[in-house]
Amino acid sequence: MRILTALTAGVLITPLMATAAVASPKPEWRPCPDNLPLECTTVAVPVDYSRPNGPAIDVAVSRRKATGQRRGVLLLNPGGPGNAGLDMPVEVGAFKPLADSYDLIGFDARGTGRSAPMDCGLTDEQRDPIKIFPQPAPNGDISASVAYARQVAKQCFEHHGQVMPHITTANTARDMDRIRVALGERKISYFGVSYGTYLGAVYATMFPRHTDRVVLDSVVGPKGVWRGMLNSWGPATEESFTDFAGWAAQRDTTYHLGNTPDEVRSTHLALARRLDARPLGHYNGNVLRGTTRYMLYQESTYPELAATLQSIGNGTFTPPPPLKFSSSFASTFWGITCNEARWPRSTAQYQWDVMVARQQYPVTNGMPYNVSPCAFWPSPAQPAVPIVDHGPNVLLVQNLRDPATPVGGAREMRTVLGDRSRLITADNAGHGVLRATTDSCVLQPVMGFLLGGPMPGNDIACGKSLQDAKGLAQRPDGGRVGQ
Repeated sequence: MRILTALTAGVLITPLMATAAVASPKPEWRPCPDNLPLECTTVAVPVDYSRPNGPAIDVAVSRRKATGQRRGVLLLNPGGPGNAGLDMPVEVGAFKPLADSYDLIGFDARGTGRSAPMDCGLTDEQRDPIKIFPQPAPNGDISASVAYARQVAKQCFEHHGQVMPHITTANTARDMDRIRVALGERKISYFGVSYGTYLGAVYATMFPRHTDRVVLDSVVGPKGVWRGMLNSWGPATEESFTDFAGWAAQRDTTYHLGNTPDEVRSTHLALARRLDARPLGHYNGNVLRGTTRYMLYQESTYPELAATLQSIGNGTFTPPPPLKFSSSFASTFWGITCNEARWPRSTAQYQWDVMVARQQYPVTNGMPYNVSPCAFWPSPAQPAVPIVDHGPNVLLVQNLRDPATPVGGAREMRTVLGDRSRLITADNAGHGVLRATTDSCVLQPVMGFLLGGPMPGNDIACGKSLQDAKGLAQRPDGGRVGQ
């Protein structure tokens, strides 16, 4: 990896449409690290695209070559922001029609994985998920969150002050076009999940002439980037929890959480309050709240969540080891979300928002409205790339009750993209449609479009389906939270 030296701070002004990337040396493929069953290479990109001949970093790229008649390359992104994506071709390669037809291309976005990973020097304690996604105190006070946010913002710029302003979606899109050029491709197709949907929309806007087929799964609304997006987790988690509560109520003889959805909800809130007062080691009410939100990402984890609540209630629960997110994930997450939006500076505003949200959305207890390092970010926000209604066709896929990227964001993206897009909705809860569905109503138009067929003539509303199959998108663990 290249050493970052002699960097100068600066703010990159993003144009509506970017020029094509300059020619890159032909990549040299070699076996991937960590026994990943793919080929890997690196592509050099400038840290600051306004200084193309300035300091550079190497972006790690992986490839799973097409096994049949090749129609091109399919670039992949698992979301985040902050998730590494080098291994994503392994997952997507399980879909034989895609593996036959495309070279599947993964990459670690700048700041993640093996692509000059950001590290704000977080201690083990600072990597706690309930600090990174800040839970208020049991009484709603955010003083500890304010102190944490101020400190880690300071650390980020002490460690990466000259690089951090260049961790943006627009620059990642520019990196993607450098990858395209290095691969020798005139156009790329793209599949992105969660934050990867926003990245894909930005790429297709900046480089429309180099974009072929685009599928975006679990869509970030372009107008809510980023505070509105995080705030939406409050109502979205409440709605998604309703699906779980109904499921658990139907199985009350097994889990004893209540025989109506309202009773299950009351049980959950009471158990969280009990853990606030009497935590089981590190496992307090906020850990339960965070764990619940992540378990709502997949309907297939409902049994695990129900069993967790049951064991807490009957006193047989053994807390798992504390979960820690990677410093690279957190640092890049903050880089993207803080660099691309203007955030309130008044801590009183966050305190008020948390107190209101605790009443309206008690399952998350005000967390989505809490203060983050963005309130103390020293570099100014950079202008977002406006998504436009002309360019290549884009197919959107969305669950109706998604706790992380609610359906309103997909409808917003559909409106902004206009007639060049179509929206397929699935009547399910959870984050990531193609990760889980076996419904032909969803799969047939998506696969048909990716394999060269026409885009659906109209939006498609699919029914409820069983969500047990392993699919394409990320799982909500320490490396792939899909926020």
